[in-house]
Amino acid sequence: MDRRLLVLALGMFALGTDSFVMAGVLPEIARSFDVSIGVAGQVTTVYAITYALMAPTIAAVAANVPRKALLLASLATFVVANLATALAPTFGFALATRVLAGIGAAMFAPTATGAAATMVPPEKRGFALAVVITGLTTSTALGTPAGALIGGLGDWRWTMVFVSALAAFSGLGVWALLSHIPLPPAISLAKRIAPVRDPRVALTLLTTLVYQTGHFITYTYFAVVFDRVLGNDTLVISALLVLWGGSGMVANLVTGRLADAIGNRRVILAGLVILIAVMAWLPYASANLGMTAVAVAIWGAVAWGLLAPQQHRLVVVAPQSAPVVLGLNTSGTYLGVTAAGVIGALAIPAVGAHALGWVGAGIVFVALGLAELATAKINASNRVAHQGALASA
Repeated sequence: MDRRLLVLALGMFALGTDSFVMAGVLPEIARSFDVSIGVAGQVTTVYAITYALMAPTIAAVAANVPRKALLLASLATFVVANLATALAPTFGFALATRVLAGIGAAMFAPTATGAAATMVPPEKRGFALAVVITGLTTSTALGTPAGALIGGLGDWRWTMVFVSALAAFSGLGVWALLSHIPLPPAISLAKRIAPVRDPRVALTLLTTLVYQTGHFITYTYFAVVFDRVLGNDTLVISALLVLWGGSGMVANLVTGRLADAIGNRRVILAGLVILIAVMAWLPYASANLGMTAVAVAIWGAVAWGLLAPQQHRLVVVAPQSAPVVLGLNTSGTYLGVTAAGVIGALAIPAVGAHALGWVGAGIVFVALGLAELATAKINASNRVAHQGALASA
């Protein structure tokens, strides 16, 4: 295994932990700053929207910056931001530091994946990308529950220190092991968003954004949605987060193979239907620990398992723009996290935290409609291409 890839994967692990760990320590943050749980949830929202908007922008603007310097600058920004969050005296200050952390993440993620693709021979690029991205997916099964456990046993501020330490170790590895990294071809921001003009791409990206919004409404407020079975037991919430992330890791590998074998449409359709069902079940399941464990496992599996077939669909539809559309898909995920934080904050006073699953199920149902519209557009385009091929023959 190339140690350079492991260093980049560790950085992605830190980013992923920072993205998702707030769900496990949100009540502590709310109590620390004396704000409501809905207001506290905005620490996730501002981080996510900063990442979503800045990732493609920075990738375009910093196209000529040496890759090693950009990686080190991004990790340094990320470390400082999380340490500042740990020391935040007020909630407003904490929000500002989350914006800075989002900027650091937006600088690092596309640079790391781009570096992984250029550091190895062409025949090994797929594996290199998989190693780096595995750092992100692994964070949901290991980093997030570890951070929640640290926050539960001590203080949520130590969770931020933990995230900073992960990024700092990645930075040391980048400094020691990565030398010259070739600059990728410069792509303007206009060219990066140009594929969205294709309705097949646009509808697929919207599907990602909307379904991520639907299920992250519950995840963002995990600790209060499941408070009837969690109590104040840090070990239980950490175990459930491990279950959520671990089932997602396994499912992501399985659904990627299924998309190759039976086509992405069937996998996406089945995944969204199951996700609607499990979201609608959560208000009932969250009253019993056994049912909660089953629901969380299914939820994590289908929510993360949908990523691979969605990416598969984008690459099939726009193979010439694959890196760009996959980056936009990641931005769609973070925009979904952003919307989830806001919608959840508004819904909790209106319907109660335990009913957020029903709100999420309704939103995922909209995503199902968008996915089927994308399928219709893809089929129509394929028919036109087939007829054109017959005519030219």
